[in-house]
Amino acid sequence: MNNLFLLGIFMLVSFNEMLAQEKLNIIPVKTAKDLHRFFQYNPANKAIISGHRGGTEKGFPENSIEAFENTLKYTQAFYEIDPRLTKDSVIVLMHDATLDRTTTGKGKLSDYTYEELQHFQLKDVDGKVTPYHIPTLSEAIEWARGKTVLNLDKKDVPMEMTAALIKKHKAEAFVMVTVHDADQAKFYYLQNKNQQFSAFVKTPDALKPYEDAGIPANQMIAYIGPDIKPENQVMYKLLHAKGIRCMISSAPTYDKLKTKEERAKAYRAIIEDGADVLESDLPIEVGEAIE
Repeated sequence: MNNLFLLGIFMLVSFNEMLAQEKLNIIPVKTAKDLHRFFQYNPANKAIISGHRGGTEKGFPENSIEAFENTLKYTQAFYEIDPRLTKDSVIVLMHDATLDRTTTGKGKLSDYTYEELQHFQLKDVDGKVTPYHIPTLSEAIEWARGKTVLNLDKKDVPMEMTAALIKKHKAEAFVMVTVHDADQAKFYYLQNKNQQFSAFVKTPDALKPYEDAGIPANQMIAYIGPDIKPENQVMYKLLHAKGIRCMISSAPTYDKLKTKEERAKAYRAIIEDGADVLESDLPIEVGEAIE
């Protein structure tokens, strides 16, 4: 009887642990104003994690809905993703212009129709073939609704198409766009006055064109670079005074450190230095390190 009782307790604990793991750490935004408030700088708020290319965990390919959902089981995060056009003008998610590194296909993505791409499978960070397939941006948007925020990088999709798709899905409350200069930001802002931006602002002089273009400070975060350096303190002071969060991307730098312990130390140092958004290929590790 005692053995049966202990077995029952063990099964109950295991079941509760499974439920806890399956619970997603969502970003609770329902309106564009919610989105603006979520990203606005406040010294009392915790840092925000961005999954670069959606994250690159073993078994979960970059730019895949499966990777997005897996990350949310462990930590709250939003995702920088890479829209590209197929031969028949379907917007899909793929960082590279070619298929070779991340899929079982070969050659340029733009040489294939969407239907043809579905014959290929995605590979994970180690090159292992997974059962997953290339998603469309529309599929990613509908998956993200009520769960997280998507940040659309600029690849080969015309800005007109991107703006139209956001409008079609009524997704202004949870889809933001990366802009490399004020002209790109102004285009999107004229299409939608509620658009949220992830803007390249690496120097003090780079902010003024955005202000001249009329981009509201409370609708942007600023990407200031990939590493810790003394010049960042100038940017933190300038941008925080205007309510703008500052993002560091560790993808090309500290994510490359050899051990998990070294990476965790670097992630904590980035936040302690003053960054408010940390973009990484390893968002689960970042969550463990800084939360």
